[in-house]
Amino acid sequence: MTTNLSVIILTYNEEKNLDDCLKSVHLWAKDIFIVDSFSTDKTQKIARDYTDKIYQHPFENQSRQLNWALENLPIETEWVMRLDADEKVTDQLKDELNLKLSAFDNDITGLYVNRKVFFMGRWIKHGGFYPTWLLRIWRTGKAYCEDRWLNEHIKLTEGKVTFLQNHIIDENKKNLHWWIGKHNNYSTRYTVDLLNAKHNFQTNLIKPKLFGTQEQRKVWLKEKVYVNSPLFVRPFLYFAYRYFLKLGFLDGVEGLIWHFLQGLWYMFLVDAKIYEIHKKAGKNTQDIKEFLKKEYGLEHL
Repeated sequence: MTTNLSVIILTYNEEKNLDDCLKSVHLWAKDIFIVDSFSTDKTQKIARDYTDKIYQHPFENQSRQLNWALENLPIETEWVMRLDADEKVTDQLKDELNLKLSAFDNDITGLYVNRKVFFMGRWIKHGGFYPTWLLRIWRTGKAYCEDRWLNEHIKLTEGKVTFLQNHIIDENKKNLHWWIGKHNNYSTRYTVDLLNAKHNFQTNLIKPKLFGTQEQRKVWLKEKVYVNSPLFVRPFLYFAYRYFLKLGFLDGVEGLIWHFLQGLWYMFLVDAKIYEIHKKAGKNTQDIKEFLKKEYGLEHL
């Protein structure tokens, strides 16, 4: 059954993941749009097996790429869904949306979906990674992506949200060598994100709120607690919180690798980059911005 929904997938060299992603929405979503950042592998060839709506656009960051898509793609459906190339829509979620999507009141403009993350074949169920609620489906023209360098969120321009019962699956099939390189790149973007919390490079972001949504609570903890904690101490505290207090050790060997690399190594790398920036550029906002533009190529900061 085809549903009145368009799926937008941003891609760059996703030949190992894209086929499963597209299979999960093919013949279910009315339209599938691929926005590719000039892939050099078989990404576009795989995409053409499922859709002819393939576009290319230079990549700056996830939020700007998605906003370009929302502003320029010929979307004709009532609803839009954002899906990453390493994610899949479960059959249960498709059945739920087939049943509910046309029945929502007009003031419901956004839908939260729960995500399950798999790493090395294992569901990362603990350490604060489940449940993770993401606003991934919205009425066309009623939302945009906040201009954040990492961990960007969808923001509604009007209306209310509701929560769906079923899941999307996040399972990247690339190897650990690729994962480490990806998180090195992510660490630069997260460095900018943490510096922004102190220096306000970007505005109109999700507002931090301790007793708000899961997204607002995470932003509050990051901007009010983590940012103000000592460099090089906070990664160890964060790892201990995730691995012991949030029971990450129950995720087995795969969980140990995941929580150590994603919760300690990655966060320590971010602190090292912040330390380098402060050492070379000082702590003046304008000097930091100029350093980031020159050394990291962030011309659009």
